[in-house]
Amino acid sequence: MIDIKLIRENPDKIKAGMKAKQVDCDALIDRILELDASRRKLLSQAEALKAEQNKVSKQIPAMKKAGEDIKPVLARMGAIKEEVSGLDAQIRDVEAEYQEDLLSLPNMPDDDLLPGGKENNKPLRYFGEPKKFDFEPKNHVDLCTDLGMIDYERGVKLGGNGFWIYKGIGAQLEWALLNYFIETHLGDGYEMIMPPHMLEYQCGLTAGQFPKFADEVYKIANPTDDRVHYMLPTAESALASVYRDEILTEEDLPKKFFSYTPCFRREAGSYRAEERGMVRGHQFNKVEMFQYTLPEKSDEAFEELVTKAENLVKGLGFHFRTVKLAAGDCSASMARTYDIEIWIPSMGGYKEVSSVSNARDYQARRGNMRVRRADHSIQYMHTLNGSGLATSRIFPALVEQNQQADGSVVVPEVLRKYLGGLEIIKK
Repeated sequence: MIDIKLIRENPDKIKAGMKAKQVDCDALIDRILELDASRRKLLSQAEALKAEQNKVSKQIPAMKKAGEDIKPVLARMGAIKEEVSGLDAQIRDVEAEYQEDLLSLPNMPDDDLLPGGKENNKPLRYFGEPKKFDFEPKNHVDLCTDLGMIDYERGVKLGGNGFWIYKGIGAQLEWALLNYFIETHLGDGYEMIMPPHMLEYQCGLTAGQFPKFADEVYKIANPTDDRVHYMLPTAESALASVYRDEILTEEDLPKKFFSYTPCFRREAGSYRAEERGMVRGHQFNKVEMFQYTLPEKSDEAFEELVTKAENLVKGLGFHFRTVKLAAGDCSASMARTYDIEIWIPSMGGYKEVSSVSNARDYQARRGNMRVRRADHSIQYMHTLNGSGLATSRIFPALVEQNQQADGSVVVPEVLRKYLGGLEIIKK
């Protein structure tokens, strides 16, 4: 959530930031300012009446003792009570719309981001070179099917389109990837968190995914009461609420977490032909990194997360690039994002396997997550997240980049210890 003071002081800057994100929020920002002014006026009126009410109520006993007529005073008290009740009702209505509009406003992009969408994304660096083959390479769907690693047809039978079954060595390879990620994060001093997979609505609201993207997740209604849970679309949704409505101290920060979870997404819309297989699905595995930090340490934490994501991909020996996203390609809740994009030969292009993002204080404001500084002042923390990593695109890149002419696949060296020393996956 954006600080209302910033909106009051420089609405034109906020509007320009939204346009850089390719979101037209002019009318919304104007309405927020109207509601803010109305809300403050109503609150002032109500407070003045309540102050008068308190003052007069204290005078009544003395008036009674002095034998004075208190009927006019009681009549005034009754009138004040009605006025306050009416104002409170108006305040509730204005407050509800005000909060909803504020929560609907995306985060401001950092000043150094280019405006616009994907066309203005900027590759910052490349690692390695695209794999060149002296034979006709297969795509990952055929490779995984031929090697008995993935059962796509039965996955669809069990869950429908967008689901698959890992089997045999394919299931072991998937687990090896997750073990590699987890072991690396533990070695870097990050704390492992295993959150619930079903979350309350407030988790999505704090993370900035709700209310705008509430229809993109799976909902689970409780048959015995009116509660509704949401299957987590990413562990960020849970980790961003760990300290909701809490105040930490400077000494508590930074908090460095990671979680392994399956992720569940509706992924509404049609699939492009090149996204078949496991490149885009309704359930996939991901290890997520997350940090709570002091505002002045936010940029340092961002660079740390980017480096960690890059090093994980480097360890697998893949060709990839790091891309700085334009303002319009960053998600609604993020101020900046770098994508780690891996080369998938059959697609002739790059696919994102990690997004590292800085929300600044946007999520902290939504979740009321603050830090008490050494001087006893209180301010909002900064939150950051990054995939470390998602497997659903690493797996296709692994089998395609490491395939051999006979249809076998070379196992990256860092994964072999999790597979009993296996070096090559053969038919």
